[in-house]
Amino acid sequence: MEGAFLRFYVSEREACHGVLLWEWLLERGNQLGIRGGSAFRSIGGFGRRHALHEDRFFELAGSGGIEVEFVVTEEEGKRLLDLIRRENFRIFYTRIPAQFAIINPDVQDPPGMSTDD
Repeated sequence: MEGAFLRFYVSEREACHGVLLWEWLLERGNQLGIRGGSAFRSIGGFGRRHALHEDRFFELAGSGGIEVEFVVTEEEGKRLLDLIRRENFRIFYTRIPAQFAIINPDVQDPPGMSTDD
């Protein structure tokens, strides 16, 4: 399939409608029917203000970044980006063209793996 890899960069403490923004993004992606999404916590980095954030400094706890990623079809990506625009959020993101597929789609999932995953 053809589509895109979307990666959103948000602050660990940033919230939307009483929910952490990274959680909100995952919830909305799920509600839009996107097949999967993941959030990853950064151990260090800097942003547009060039302030270094590292996980090891106690006084900076909770100031790190979260990357929220989705592999989407063009239509799924458009719906998610349109939703974010309607909510009037300012979020930095990357969009990379992607080809994706499942290797051996007719092979049964391993035991214990949910068919919903």
